[in-house]
Amino acid sequence: MNRGRRRQHEDDDYGGRYFKKRRTNSEHEIGDEDPLRTLIYDVGEKTKASVESSIEGVSKMLEVDLSSQKVKILETLLEVVTKQPEKCTIYSTLVGLLNAKNYNFGGEFIETVVKDFKERVKSEQWTLAEYCLRFISDLVNSHVISATSLLQLYDAFMDVAFDASSLQARRDWVVYAILNCLPWVGRELYDKKQQTMERLMITIDNYMKKRNKKHHGLLRVWLVDDPHPQEEYLDCLWTQIEKLKMDGWNEKHIIRPYLAFDNVLCEALQHNLPQILLPQQQGPVAYPLPSVVFRMFDYTDCPEGPVLPGGHSIERYLIEQELRAILCKYNEDRKECVAALLDYPHNHRVPLEYIIVEVIFGELFRLPVPEFLQICYASILLELCKRPGSLVPQALAQTTELLFDRIDTMNVSCVDRFVTWFAYHLSNNQFRWSWEDWSRVVGMDPQHPKPKFVSEIIQKCIRLSYYERLSELIPKSLESLLPPACEPFYKFDSQISGKIPGLAQATQLQAAFREKISMEQILGILKQVPNPLDPDLDMDLDKWSHNPLAIQVFAQTLFMLGSKTITHARSALLKYQGIFSTILKDTTEDGHLCVLKSAFEVWKKDTQMLGVAVDLLLKYRIVAFGSVANWIFTKDMQPEFTRIYLWEILHQTIRKMNKNISRLSKELAEAKEKVRMAENSSSDSETEEKSHPKDKALLDIPSDDQINAMEEKLEAQQAERKDSFLIIFQRFIMILSEHIAQCDTNGKPVNTPWYQWTVGRLQEVFMQHIDQVYQYSSTLETLLFTQDLDKNILEIFEQFKALKA
Repeated sequence: MNRGRRRQHEDDDYGGRYFKKRRTNSEHEIGDEDPLRTLIYDVGEKTKASVESSIEGVSKMLEVDLSSQKVKILETLLEVVTKQPEKCTIYSTLVGLLNAKNYNFGGEFIETVVKDFKERVKSEQWTLAEYCLRFISDLVNSHVISATSLLQLYDAFMDVAFDASSLQARRDWVVYAILNCLPWVGRELYDKKQQTMERLMITIDNYMKKRNKKHHGLLRVWLVDDPHPQEEYLDCLWTQIEKLKMDGWNEKHIIRPYLAFDNVLCEALQHNLPQILLPQQQGPVAYPLPSVVFRMFDYTDCPEGPVLPGGHSIERYLIEQELRAILCKYNEDRKECVAALLDYPHNHRVPLEYIIVEVIFGELFRLPVPEFLQICYASILLELCKRPGSLVPQALAQTTELLFDRIDTMNVSCVDRFVTWFAYHLSNNQFRWSWEDWSRVVGMDPQHPKPKFVSEIIQKCIRLSYYERLSELIPKSLESLLPPACEPFYKFDSQISGKIPGLAQATQLQAAFREKISMEQILGILKQVPNPLDPDLDMDLDKWSHNPLAIQVFAQTLFMLGSKTITHARSALLKYQGIFSTILKDTTEDGHLCVLKSAFEVWKKDTQMLGVAVDLLLKYRIVAFGSVANWIFTKDMQPEFTRIYLWEILHQTIRKMNKNISRLSKELAEAKEKVRMAENSSSDSETEEKSHPKDKALLDIPSDDQINAMEEKLEAQQAERKDSFLIIFQRFIMILSEHIAQCDTNGKPVNTPWYQWTVGRLQEVFMQHIDQVYQYSSTLETLLFTQDLDKNILEIFEQFKALKA
């Protein structure tokens, strides 16, 4: 390696920086128990000595212990590859020094890390596999691995990328894994094997030109590219790598301590990598989904000081990757996470707070779903604001205004997340905000995203506080967006309803609940409710016929009984679920819809309690999952169709279905495992069993009938989920097709605010439940998303399929 390159990096401000270690409890335990492992974990930490001196000292100490502690040293070095990826170059330098002194140890370490890489890929630990491959690549810089063998590995991976029989998700990951390594090793490979490196770049470029990017539109946070383009992640990284190549593979971010040991390392014998074959694709494999690079700021948005790196600079990519790694590592401890973010080693060279905010919002708005719960990102942002002298409050204020200004073209799922985050943030800051600045939205179309956003924010804030407080804080100019007070409405209240059918029985029912009479007596009261479907029907106390008015009377009266708190509602439904079973026994889905309609009438002004009520109705199996889907698309719910709470109920319903199926699948698998183990055990001790027979029931081993019953229950739940998804997508197609036809007939534009919301909700169902919906993609394509469908609707389904193609 030439001296000029070495001096260039030694003179760089980054070259002498130290790493600040923030250790988790498990790592403290490792350090307390084993000094050798502590020594390896702490190499390069901030001490009086330089990073290079620390590495050299540790390498000499490990060299002495190699004969007696080789296995432990190998295990610990393997651990830090994935547990401390931010110190990749430090550990590659340490391995390089050990290899220079002990060639056999270097060979054993390579075998170990290659084996670990294969295991990570096999177990679908993609991020950890990327760390392993990057470390393997960086070993070329420390003269442990030859450049030729690494390029041969890259070429073998690119053969996989051009395998047309493989999923694109698999091929994309292979290309991404290579590109992710090039900032570390590109310069060394180019210096030593320029022609081979050029061929690799041409091969990657050919792949990038041919790959399908139909999924791009489904992953965009905004529908337009102004002011920041919504670039597909692999396209953006490839552009950054190409720019790095144009800059001579020179970057100013990665510390390279091995350059200080060039005289020692260049004399070391190098190893060739063993053959690494990626496992064949067998069965469903959860490859990483594609994404879109989130951009919110440019250099003009940041205050005076360090300049924000350009969107296509490799430094921007490296910084963002390291900040995401910190979020991932400390996601369960917001204080540790914030400390690690603000202690970021390169904070003096970039507007750190602005990049942190952009990265966190990029993760919050990640589609299909964020990696962690939304509260994780919200609590980290809140903790960042508490730090003295932090610029995060200023950056968040700018963020809110930027997002609000661009909300017209924002993805509907991201609008929901924006609403949820901002309401939570306001609730922790006494709801202080310049509300008057948003008064301009009052005169807009109520379905326009801006007034809709402000209205939803106010309603979320009421959930997190109470109505009177928000009504005092909201200025008069926004009073029209303030919802009515959160009070239940009882249709059969004699003081407001006058004489309506069912009123007399509702009054009797209220008294019956207070007096705690028997279930039979309550059913007797409900039998007296006139049946609007057949007024001349004779009452028969022994047989129940479908009576929507009786269902409404009972449901509304019961909901009012439990209207004080969630606990009251749960207790009331649990106590009287037997009544529901009776009055809904011989009804069609109309009975379930009647119950849901009654819940809506009672809780229309308190959408939080409405969600709770629907959840309880599902929990106690009073209504079916498919009924909730049908209810949401009824005409009665059309005025509520664009409100967030309604879709929270739908997704809550689908998640409950998925949870039930997962539970039943687990129980069935455990039962079959018990049977298998019992059969194995009995075959091993057949003689003992004959002399001492045991009852299966005493061993808690399920019988064949029990196994069959569990399988039937699981199949029924899976069929119900499939039917529910078919109902949901069918209803979407119907209402969107009707809207498009009406607009064409009347000569009006199709792309109305209502159309944008509805299309966004269709996309949201696909995205939030991607794994479940994908199972039925063939059925959906055959029955619903046929080629004669409007191209705008069909395109959404095609984009969805491309996500896992």
